[in-house]
Amino acid sequence: MTARAGIRVAAVIGAYLLVAGSGMTPDGVLRAAEAAWPHAVAFAVLGLALDLAFRTDRALWRYVSIVDIGPIVRNSVLSAFIFLAFNFFLERGASLPRTTLLILPVLDVVMTLALVLARRIAHDKAALRSLVPILGKQDDRTPLVLVGRMDRADTFLRELSRGDEEYRPAGIVTDAAGAEARELRGVKVLANVRHAADMLEDFAGRGAEPAIVFLDDSITPADFGVERLGQLRTRGVKLLRTPSLVEVGGAGDDRAMREFKLEELLARPPVRLDDAPLRALVAGRRVLVTGAGGSIGSEICRQVASLGCGHLAMLDNSEFGLFKIDQEIGDRWPTLSRREYLHDVRNKALLNDSFNDVRPDVVFHAAALKHVPLMEKHPCESVLTNVVGTWNVAEAANAAGVKHMVFISTDKAVDPPNVMGATKRLAEAVVRAQQTGAGDTRFSVVRFGNVLGSAGSVVPTFRAQIERGGPVTVTHPDIERYFMTIPEAVQLVLHATAHSARQPDAPLGVFVLDMGKPVKIMDLARQLIELSGKTPGRDIEIEVTGLRPGEKLFEELVDSSEISEMCGQSLMCVTDRIQGARMTEHTVHKLEKVARSGDAAETRALIFETLAKVRAVSSDEMSGAVLPMRRA
Repeated sequence: MTARAGIRVAAVIGAYLLVAGSGMTPDGVLRAAEAAWPHAVAFAVLGLALDLAFRTDRALWRYVSIVDIGPIVRNSVLSAFIFLAFNFFLERGASLPRTTLLILPVLDVVMTLALVLARRIAHDKAALRSLVPILGKQDDRTPLVLVGRMDRADTFLRELSRGDEEYRPAGIVTDAAGAEARELRGVKVLANVRHAADMLEDFAGRGAEPAIVFLDDSITPADFGVERLGQLRTRGVKLLRTPSLVEVGGAGDDRAMREFKLEELLARPPVRLDDAPLRALVAGRRVLVTGAGGSIGSEICRQVASLGCGHLAMLDNSEFGLFKIDQEIGDRWPTLSRREYLHDVRNKALLNDSFNDVRPDVVFHAAALKHVPLMEKHPCESVLTNVVGTWNVAEAANAAGVKHMVFISTDKAVDPPNVMGATKRLAEAVVRAQQTGAGDTRFSVVRFGNVLGSAGSVVPTFRAQIERGGPVTVTHPDIERYFMTIPEAVQLVLHATAHSARQPDAPLGVFVLDMGKPVKIMDLARQLIELSGKTPGRDIEIEVTGLRPGEKLFEELVDSSEISEMCGQSLMCVTDRIQGARMTEHTVHKLEKVARSGDAAETRALIFETLAKVRAVSSDEMSGAVLPMRRA
């Protein structure tokens, strides 16, 4: 405000000086100041009053933009007009020449904009280097190539120029038509991703250790090709991306960049969904997550925290996993009310205590044992956690008056030949049974396939094998799986839950996430080797070991006893075609009793005997219904 008042005083004196023709001598300036100072003070006070009235005094000159220029010009012209009117009303312009009043707003605007520009340049290092080229001759910052839409690149460059001393923008790759060979804020726009890769390799060849940042999903790492990405990583090029809304959270830095995780470079472009239904689901609500220390459970905790839940309760029987996610939530969302519970879902008494303590509105049940070969060896443990644990959680939710409980299932529950898939399918039947029983809780089941980077995923195993020099082991050359990233899987889980919550009277079904096309594990192994900068078959061998016990060659998302239809973006609703057996309390207790006896053979037999009843479909039902599409 002081600077603005000084400019107005100088503008009046300068206008008077120009009209008087005294010249820019010290004596001329002094005489002009003596003659015009009452008018200068009056004009400054009038301008200050208009600034306060229109609140233009609140603009930060360091960050002023084109949008802020309009009010500055408007106030200047309006001040001159009012000043002119009062001057003629009071003295008919006797003491101040009329030409002065015409020159005044021009000087006021020009001097104000000059000061604003100088302030911006002082804090914009890119602009400063363009005006004073000598400042950029010894630029040792990391060369950075930007990839994304032009508007995102423009915003990013503005933020980068205001304080980041680590990176030097070297090029932009965009999908905007006709943008190649042009410049944005002095940074060259490259023709395509090939030119960007060539530029990065050139920098790397000169020892510059360059980086590339992906600002959005308009162009993804997949557009560069896995082999080229592997070459860039081997040459020391950093592959960066800006954080998502969930990663920024309540206290993050939205300008921060982080390196891509290897599994993110393997994934298909993620599905982007509107987060408004998700906020409506959890904002201000009390949320409890079982298996909170696991890969899926911890991501659910992050996303519901970022969506503004009122209280977050995290339950897990892993001390380290629970400690880790509790610390992370506390650091990133320090004001969020939260509580951790080191409990096992098998322990019904402790589970009920935690539910009564939290009184949650929404429960996400992610606690499970999910490693296929291990569960083949330990069917008793699989029953106790996956089936009995789910029954305990569902009963506790009903007893505590939970509005919505979500069970996280898997595609391995479809026509399961193994213990893990069978117990997850029985757990789905448990949730269906609870929906038809007493209580007001709305139950949902969400089923999806493999998650890149999750606990038990093939990616960490392959990475370890590559780091050891190979071989990378694949159980069958034709084996296929569905894949998505952890954040995308959880986002779709939340959308399925929101969809179910909006239809409280609809029959209970299973929500299946559209995982896109299945991926051959052999292709995944080759891509991981290439991303590591090596050549499959030459640097790292791929060895076929044969299918493991209980392992399927192809995975499906819909069971032969189910029918499905699309019910939302990337979301299928699956319903049972049978009116047969459901999991009763008696059946669950029978399974629990056998499992606690430790008899693995009897437990396995009872698992599949019970599963056959749950999935029983008569020949008439099979012929009269539409079979689900096999997606593998």
